[in-house]
Amino acid sequence: MPWHLKKTAPEKTLNMYNTHTGESINIKYHGFGVYDSDALDRINHFLRCHYTNEVRAIDVRLLDLLCDIQSIFGNGKQIKIISGYRSLEYNEYLRSLGRRVSKNSLHLQGVAIDFEIPGVGNYELFRIAKSFGAGGVGHYPEFVHIDTGRIRYW
Repeated sequence: MPWHLKKTAPEKTLNMYNTHTGESINIKYHGFGVYDSDALDRINHFLRCHYTNEVRAIDVRLLDLLCDIQSIFGNGKQIKIISGYRSLEYNEYLRSLGRRVSKNSLHLQGVAIDFEIPGVGNYELFRIAKSFGAGGVGHYPEFVHIDTGRIRYW
């Protein structure tokens, strides 16, 4: 059975810290089969492009995957967000610096997140994220990348 169809907890909460803005959010965005649109709006704002302040809707399947990963390590653990939504302007800026950033990054579509969980090794996060078989998973020294694109690993 695909990971997103498995029975999950009746409530979904994300506890996150944005490394670029210094903001934190601990928010229930789903309860008993219903997504809370106000909570999703707040999450979308939280995961905005910090470079331009541009906001884009984040794929709820991505949020659910992040929530499921967080729950494995305990919901008390705060997720450190390195990158959520990325504007085209910021993506091009990173490319101009020589960063390993795809011209067609899934961050531009709101379907990718780079993160870490303090106290949890990135290889362990990578391994757990891969186990969901939900999309792309990348392992980097500073963070783990997940997305809801096609399944692939690096």
